[in-house]
Amino acid sequence: MGTVAAFQCRSHADIAKADKVKAIFAEVERLLNAHDPESELNRLASRDNGEILEQCNPKVRPCYEAAFRYRDLSGGVFNPRYRGEGTMDLGGIAKGFALDLAAAEIGECDALLDLGGNLKALGGEWRIGVYGDVKNGMVVLRKGESCSTSGEYFRGKHIKDGRSGRDFSSSAYSVTVIHPDSAMDADALSTILYILGPEKGEGFLSTLGNPAIHTIWLGR
Repeated sequence: MGTVAAFQCRSHADIAKADKVKAIFAEVERLLNAHDPESELNRLASRDNGEILEQCNPKVRPCYEAAFRYRDLSGGVFNPRYRGEGTMDLGGIAKGFALDLAAAEIGECDALLDLGGNLKALGGEWRIGVYGDVKNGMVVLRKGESCSTSGEYFRGKHIKDGRSGRDFSSSAYSVTVIHPDSAMDADALSTILYILGPEKGEGFLSTLGNPAIHTIWLGR
């Protein structure tokens, strides 16, 4: 997925689960890699959305479904077809999906999954560093919670506005979304909110009706 993955655990008994996590991440990448012409994602890209959902590997169908749902909810701000019809790119949601899939398959343990800065706590409490207006730059992730940050401070300009397909510079430097259970939702939402900016972004978030989702903004 073009990034670094990590499995941190506090029990020697859980170390062996790292291999299973690695295998799950590799399978998601094999199926959903937009840069691999042989991937399932590219093989199905020219089909309409309904055909994609019928023909894709059932294991990754929830990722496609969520991408189409967030495209509709955001008015195209999040858009898996931002490169044009006949193309697909799930880069704004697939890492979070891979975290949720790994968490579901290996079960609860005192561990933290990290995929390119997308984080999910499988058990225990984990202090993590976050850019933004938080005390000492630290927040605590508890069992089941996930977070995702979108911004330019590490990779530079890379986030695409789904409405135009072009690189986008937000009025915010970064936004971190902390979700009570879904890393996939946190991943997609951080992209949407970053593009919308603090005011419109918080307005969009309020329409989802989930007060347990929290945000941390870093202004310019």
